[in-house]
Amino acid sequence: MTDRTYRILMNGVTGRMGYRQHLLRSVLAIRDDGGVPLADGSHSHIQVEPVLVGRNAEKLARIAADHDIAEWSTDLDALLAEDAAEIYFDTQVTSERRKAVLKAVAAGKHVYTEKPVAETMAEGDEMVTAAEDAGVVNGVVHDKIFLPGLQKLKRLVDAGFFGRILSVRGEFGYWVFEGDLLPAQRPSWNYRAEDGGGVVLDMFCHWNYVLENIFGRVRAVTAKAVTHIPERWDENGRRYDATADDAAYAIFELDGGVIAQINSSWAVRVERKELLEFQVDGTHGSAVAGLFGCRIQPRVRTPRPSWNPDLPTTEDFRGQWDEIPDNAEFRNGFRAQWERFLLDVHHGRPHPYDLAAGVRGLRLAHAGLTSSAEGRRIELPTGGAA
Repeated sequence: MTDRTYRILMNGVTGRMGYRQHLLRSVLAIRDDGGVPLADGSHSHIQVEPVLVGRNAEKLARIAADHDIAEWSTDLDALLAEDAAEIYFDTQVTSERRKAVLKAVAAGKHVYTEKPVAETMAEGDEMVTAAEDAGVVNGVVHDKIFLPGLQKLKRLVDAGFFGRILSVRGEFGYWVFEGDLLPAQRPSWNYRAEDGGGVVLDMFCHWNYVLENIFGRVRAVTAKAVTHIPERWDENGRRYDATADDAAYAIFELDGGVIAQINSSWAVRVERKELLEFQVDGTHGSAVAGLFGCRIQPRVRTPRPSWNPDLPTTEDFRGQWDEIPDNAEFRNGFRAQWERFLLDVHHGRPHPYDLAAGVRGLRLAHAGLTSSAEGRRIELPTGGAA
């Protein structure tokens, strides 16, 4: 038995998402569980060794000490030039991502990155071309399609449960406090357009890969982005103008004539089982999938409600759905994709959720903003990977 260890330069893990999901629950969890097993009968594993990178030496040193990580640095250029690490991971703010990823690619590193992959389409295309020319494995975080609820939904699609799929309705969001009554649950930069904030830029990248990997490519979008809460208070209690959109209401036209409607909002109170839910309706059945659960109603179990405004409804509509059991092991979605990426690096094969996929998500976000600003339907390119 021979294990293979990959050193990973992890840039930006002092932030909330980078620390909790990528470092703690993914890379360190893989390390502490003995690595990713190889399915070749050798009982060998892919092991990982993180090297922390960032700008705040104090935070890096504290995280390294807390989690038995041997190395950290504030000098990315030196690490890229001298370190034997084969993988570079980026979870910095979007404005810093392009130049760091391009440096890593130039140094021959395989790259895995959060999204949005860049600030502009031109920058994203530049990153795709650089990675292709260098021949490195590249990936973009697509965590939501690895969630249990969406894994169950994908199985239903693959099994033909829906018959012909007609529509998808998505509801995402929750109330993010303004910061005066109670502290906000999200960093203040999310609500400043000049700092890269906005729900469209944040969430449309997610909706693109969810839709294209489960239902089909997005071919057109009509969207309305709004700022419902015009003023907020930051982490230090200072009032600021909210210049970024905090809600978006969109219609996505998919391959095969499927229509997807998705509402995304940080100004909505939750009256559903989960913070994210998709309802899929087809000729032979319907399903409602969240982050973890998935409920179904097949054609043969569909009731026959009738509309009568003079009498109160007595039917328990939610009770007429069946829960899909957890009949498979579902890992943390971020960890599951990390394991897939590591295996792709190890075997020298392309990662399916690559930089080109990330650019398609960025294109959809920009198309959504254009649709909202100009009040019109925007068609997306039909050819090419990106």
